[in-house]
Amino acid sequence: VQLQASGGGLVQAGGSLRLSCAASGRTFSSYVMAWFRQAPGKERESVARITQNGGETYYADSVKGRFTISRDNAKNTVYLQMKSLKYEDTAVYYCAARNTPLTYRYWGQGTLVTVSS
Repeated sequence: VQLQASGGGLVQAGGSLRLSCAASGRTFSSYVMAWFRQAPGKERESVARITQNGGETYYADSVKGRFTISRDNAKNTVYLQMKSLKYEDTAVYYCAARNTPLTYRYWGQGTLVTVSS
């Protein structure tokens, strides 16, 4: 599967953005989808993930209550709605897909989110 992330940009603290990740292929609904991020000088961290049918979601503590992950299997797209953005949310955001336990085999190219304080 090929992933194409979009929606990043510059936003003021307290603002909102919605990231999208479009997937190619006909098996999108078989993949667990996730968003990761990597801030300058920091390691990549998991932000959110969603199960194949969207029934279960997981969030990092740092974004819980502010970010929402969702998916539309008919459109082969996963979203990350980000609200109440903070300066520390500044990072390159990556979408990823896996159809085996634990290992994300497929990655998008990343989209930059910059939050100004």
